[in-house]
Amino acid sequence: QASGLVELPYSSFDDDDDTAEQDPGVWYPDPPKPSPFSRCVRYLAFLWNLLFLLLGLLTLAVGVWGLLTKRSLPGGERGAPLSSDPMLLFVLAGLGASTVSLAGCLGALRASPCLLRFFLGALLVFGGLELLGGLLLLLLRRRLRDALQDLLLLCLLRYQEDPDLQFLVDEVQRSLQCCGLESYRDWESNLYFNCSSPGAQACGVPASCCQEPLQGGSVPNAQCGFGALALGPAAAAALLHTGGCGAALAAGLRGQAGAIAAGAVTLLLLEAAGALMALRVLRDVTAGRVWQ
Repeated sequence: QASGLVELPYSSFDDDDDTAEQDPGVWYPDPPKPSPFSRCVRYLAFLWNLLFLLLGLLTLAVGVWGLLTKRSLPGGERGAPLSSDPMLLFVLAGLGASTVSLAGCLGALRASPCLLRFFLGALLVFGGLELLGGLLLLLLRRRLRDALQDLLLLCLLRYQEDPDLQFLVDEVQRSLQCCGLESYRDWESNLYFNCSSPGAQACGVPASCCQEPLQGGSVPNAQCGFGALALGPAAAAALLHTGGCGAALAAGLRGQAGAIAAGAVTLLLLEAAGALMALRVLRDVTAGRVWQ
């Protein structure tokens, strides 16, 4: 009182904005909430990506297991370059699929616009690459056939050096009942089966070329093709499948063209379904709807 100052209540110094925010007479609308259909789409998007995440991790595990197994073999695969290993394709495919699916899972679960946009962009890139690959298959059929024959010849030359190629060649020859690229004589180009080789497999062919690899037993006889290249045409025809795998594989691919096309269309439809679900979730997120 001596200084002339008057003490005022503390509430009189409150800001006008704080008073307005605390005014019970002012109505503020609640943030919009997604519809039950949007919630269902969100959960489906999460489960869809979770399934492909598990498949991607399984593919990645198979590729890593194959690489580690081959590197642990005594002697052979340690010096082979990693870039030429077929199991690397499993690793890259599994890594790519699992990464994109994980982004879709977290994007749907956490309602993250960044992850959802990344997922949609990756699906767009994958779909474009698949369409481009299909067009190249149609436009470059002859060149691809020649490239496939060169690949088969490489498999014949490296048959004993790579377990993956050995398994692939044996499965192709066994399932298509063929031997070699153009005929069973192509195995002479392999260092181990050439007649000038000093090994026990000289002048022979793999057991997968034999017409009856079991030879009356329950276990395939790995030596049923030994010495087959030294036989005459008639004797070899009675023992082996003398036809080449190049023509048989081309005919088999032509016969399975419908199934291959159906599989490619199914994959594109699955990717389109995942993209549509992610777009719906992203639209709800950007609209400011609260997922609670």
